Amino acid sequence: MTTAQLETEAAIEVAPRDLANAIRALSMDAVEAAQSGHPGMPMGMADVATTLFTRFLKFDPGAPDWPDRDRFVLSAGHGSMLLYALLHLTGYPDMTLQELKRFRRLGARTAGHPEYGHAAGIEMTTGPLGQGIATAVGMALAERMQSARHGDGLVDHHSYVIAGDGCLMEGISHEAIDLAGHLKLSKLIVLFDDNGISIDGSTDLATSMDQPARFAAAGWHVQSIDGHDTAEIAEAIERAKASDQPSLIACKTVIGFGAPHKQGTAATHGSPLGTEEVAAAREALGWPYEPFKIPETILMAWRGAGLRGRQERKRWEERLAAATPDARRCFEDGLSGALPSDFDETVTAVKRRFAEEAPKLATRQSSQEVLEALAGALPNLIGGSADLTGSNGTRTSGYQPVSAECFGGNYIHFGVREHAMAAAMNGLALHGGFIPYGGTFLVFADYGRPAMRLSALMGLRVIHVMTHDSIGLGEDGPTHQPVEHLAGLRAIPNVLVFRPADAVETAEAWQCALNEEATPSILCLSRQGLPTLRRRHITVNSVALGGYLIRKVKGDRDVTLLASGSEVSIAMEAAEQLSAEGLQAAVVSMPCWELFQRQSPAYRRAVLGAAPRLGIEAAVRDGWDRWLREGDRFVGMQGFGASAPAPDLYQYFGVTVDAAVKAARDLAG
Repeated sequence: MTTAQLETEAAIEVAPRDLANAIRALSMDAVEAAQSGHPGMPMGMADVATTLFTRFLKFDPGAPDWPDRDRFVLSAGHGSMLLYALLHLTGYPDMTLQELKRFRRLGARTAGHPEYGHAAGIEMTTGPLGQGIATAVGMALAERMQSARHGDGLVDHHSYVIAGDGCLMEGISHEAIDLAGHLKLSKLIVLFDDNGISIDGSTDLATSMDQPARFAAAGWHVQSIDGHDTAEIAEAIERAKASDQPSLIACKTVIGFGAPHKQGTAATHGSPLGTEEVAAAREALGWPYEPFKIPETILMAWRGAGLRGRQERKRWEERLAAATPDARRCFEDGLSGALPSDFDETVTAVKRRFAEEAPKLATRQSSQEVLEALAGALPNLIGGSADLTGSNGTRTSGYQPVSAECFGGNYIHFGVREHAMAAAMNGLALHGGFIPYGGTFLVFADYGRPAMRLSALMGLRVIHVMTHDSIGLGEDGPTHQPVEHLAGLRAIPNVLVFRPADAVETAEAWQCALNEEATPSILCLSRQGLPTLRRRHITVNSVALGGYLIRKVKGDRDVTLLASGSEVSIAMEAAEQLSAEGLQAAVVSMPCWELFQRQSPAYRRAVLGAAPRLGIEAAVRDGWDRWLREGDRFVGMQGFGASAPAPDLYQYFGVTVDAAVKAARDLAG
């Protein structure tokens, strides 16, 4: 049917409940066909979603990536059929009826939880509860920051979230709503599916939290409504849009609404309704149609709703076209994520200075100097820290804090909120217009790991600055000394874990991380000062190889020392001592295992060599056997650290030049 016909048909009055019942029917049919899924939430929130999509949400299925569209995040990702039904009904071309029928099947766009990149209109991967609402905080923050730079004429949209009890029970929600309230992110509206049911049963089994009061305490505009009364829903959204605070609308709903024998119970949460209950629901809802059948008038009304934003999108395109060439280029360059043409020159200049001056710096300090140079070259590079700014070295001299009064800044004080920081960084990247980085101690990577894993799944360029990367942090002791974290982070697919050995490698690591448009990066940086090992400037980025010979030998090797980060200097000194004994010891710096794995087998063989190998790292051995063979040795940590000055700890735990020399001597035979 043509667009003109759709617009004409859209004028036909269709009751909101009938529109919502289309969502309910598609949801229970898809779950039933798959014999797997969660029908309760889509059926319970169908009235809320219908009101939002038909009357408020600014979107255009014909241009799903329109930059000024509203963002819709289904934080309660288990109710994925709600989103898939909405995308199909409103006319997203790639969300066909066939895709709904293939729900949860291999290769379908309709995965069990929404997966970013599987279909247009899916703004992020959700499923781990609480991640959606926390990521949406980053989206809403990006909108305000972009608007401050480019004006409301180009950037003026909302971020809407549907969240359930589980999302709000997760601890990350506290961090996220606190940050959003503090920053007064008024374009963020959370629609809370307040159905009082979780997997185990009634939520009063586990919580007595007054959620509206909690949000109000965090500085949110709060309303409580009947989630099945479309007039109340619409009025609440209007009030939320008019507020100067982020908004929570607690929508009292019945989970599995319409299933006469199971609604309001945990039985509808995560299991198909069953053939008999589906039939009973059809009768109760007045929906006599066969599975996956949507009456023409209802479908046309939905498709008309999908066309509602087309004219607004065209007016926005006209405003963009009318902007000055510089303003338009600035806006479009930011969205593209492309690095400026002089980016490599900027990094090269920093590398050259490091090589010439040969400073002894902690790599966290080297990183700060690199950021100082990058800040002017990359205006869309947005930094922050989880209340460790001075320790992480994430702030530059051009620091301007982002606040509720000034969104034009370039530095975000995330507070002691590592969970929310990592998720908000994902939101900043997903929204577009910014390249986010954020800092904390490496040992606290565990707090941000769920969001870091999601960034890897979604293929986002976010950069985590993780300092105090080993027992080298010293006196703070084993609670703060990461020994297993490198192994854990290296185990996540599609993540680059960098552990640079000196200032030059740190600059190269930043260059690599920024060049990776579809991969998150983690920079693991030292607290203790490290000597500059590469004192001859070369333009080639050796870190981009992942591993390389930083010390070669003439002729055949007797032993090869492999190390990362602060232990490369230990390996270099050990190699010198071995050389004095007549042993040929090559040293391989391995700043990024993932990039090394990308190289050809021939390159890896040439670097690693055939001689016995010794791995050296102030961390546990886990993962090192990828590079070490049977009979090879490892010098590192066997357990947790201790509280003492760093030099004492390296000596006590045997991560020393002497230990490396002895192990290498034994290997060389």
